[in-house]
Amino acid sequence: MEEKELFNGQKVKVLGATFEPGKPLEPLRWRHKEQTREEMLKFLESSQRYWYSNEWYGSERRKNPA
Repeated sequence: MEEKELFNGQKVKVLGATFEPGKPLEPLRWRHKEQTREEMLKFLESSQRYWYSNEWYGSERRKNPA
């Protein structure tokens, strides 16, 4: 727990970083989840849409960005 100061000067304890630093030891193995070629292509298409499309905001379908 870290101690931070609010805008009004009050001190509060907040949870610090909870991740372990470094890089993953193994690559993400997503292929074992998808059984067929069509499922793999659908996964890749939705992943590309998630990362590169302007009509999606994160994993949620929102009309307006948060």
